[in-house]
Amino acid sequence: PSSFFRHYFSVSVHFLFVFTPTKSDIVKMKFSLIAATAAFAWPASAEIYFKEQFNDEGWKDRWTVSSEWKSKSEMGEWKHTAGEWHGDADDKGIQTSQDARFYGLSAPTTKAFNSSEKKDLVIQYTVKHEQKIDCGGAYIKLLPGGDSFDAKKFGGDTPYAVMFGPDICGSSNKRTHVILHYDKKDDNLLIKKNVGTEDNQLSHLYTFVLRPDNTFEVFVDNKSVRSGKLDDEFDFLPAKEIKDPDQSKPADWVDEKKIPDPEDKKPEGYDDIPEEIPDPDAEKPDDWDDEDDGEWEPPMIDNPEYKGPWKPKMIDNPDYKGPWVHPMIPNPEYEYDEEMYAVCKDGCTHVGFELWQVKSGTIFDDIIITDSLEEAQKFAEETFFQEEGCREGNV
Repeated sequence: PSSFFRHYFSVSVHFLFVFTPTKSDIVKMKFSLIAATAAFAWPASAEIYFKEQFNDEGWKDRWTVSSEWKSKSEMGEWKHTAGEWHGDADDKGIQTSQDARFYGLSAPTTKAFNSSEKKDLVIQYTVKHEQKIDCGGAYIKLLPGGDSFDAKKFGGDTPYAVMFGPDICGSSNKRTHVILHYDKKDDNLLIKKNVGTEDNQLSHLYTFVLRPDNTFEVFVDNKSVRSGKLDDEFDFLPAKEIKDPDQSKPADWVDEKKIPDPEDKKPEGYDDIPEEIPDPDAEKPDDWDDEDDGEWEPPMIDNPEYKGPWKPKMIDNPDYKGPWVHPMIPNPEYEYDEEMYAVCKDGCTHVGFELWQVKSGTIFDDIIITDSLEEAQKFAEETFFQEEGCREGNV
């Protein structure tokens, strides 16, 4: 159990106590209960493939800047900082520091994650937009490559397995990307329904879980915001049904809902009504000289009697059959794929950020890649939720 759990609950063995919890206490208590339960349910089974807290200067040795991705003038500098407000000046992250720049950075995992092991994949990290972001990415990527991964050239065209996290540009384009690579289509598949994101100046925790039963889940600040089946939420598979190619709309199918009324006749003299008429209120100017100015004519105005080209009124079509619906048949090309989840078939070996930011100032911190959601939650309790007082009280 966590230290917080021991602190609040171990004393209950010896005596009864009463306290009034704050909002922060309640969040920590809930989180501690999750961690405590997980400790009994998942004894020492979690594996950590990557963890980074950026709390020492050695982070520069662990990460490689994408120095050969773009020209030096296009690339922004990463700043090692705790930010403008913080609970602990030594609890640092990395921050984008120059406006209108690209940012590229990657690091190897401590162990390759391989989908063949049929484990959950959990990616989690924190994002804080101190700059009141208007346009910029803040997503993280999990990448294959192994020993052939070229960290200095890592950029937007580098193949990846997962792209996850916030992307914001303007008030109408705010989302949390969930993009998965699918080898069978050799394509990166975007989640079909938009997942919202946070754009305030507080730190937020983003967690993505990909499970070998072909389901997934997205959490923001440990709250589940989207979950489902991969084949429902992404275009992994062809449609189960297709239009029957041997069927077509019958030639005599009537799909006109209305028809002209055959009893309706154009009134006599209708076409003789002019579109415009002389303005009856216009008067010839006093200084008008017919010899010099020509014969005066009143200006023309729209004729209130003119109704436009005549059209018969429409009535219900007695032969109307409704819209024709194309018959569907099972798609012969449809086949369920048990391995849609397997984005790391050849092993994922690196994590990275490749971003464009118009307005810089985003801080990234507390990254973990593991096979256990409980392990990621425990790490968040030790890091993200310890800083909650600062996040709530200073913006």
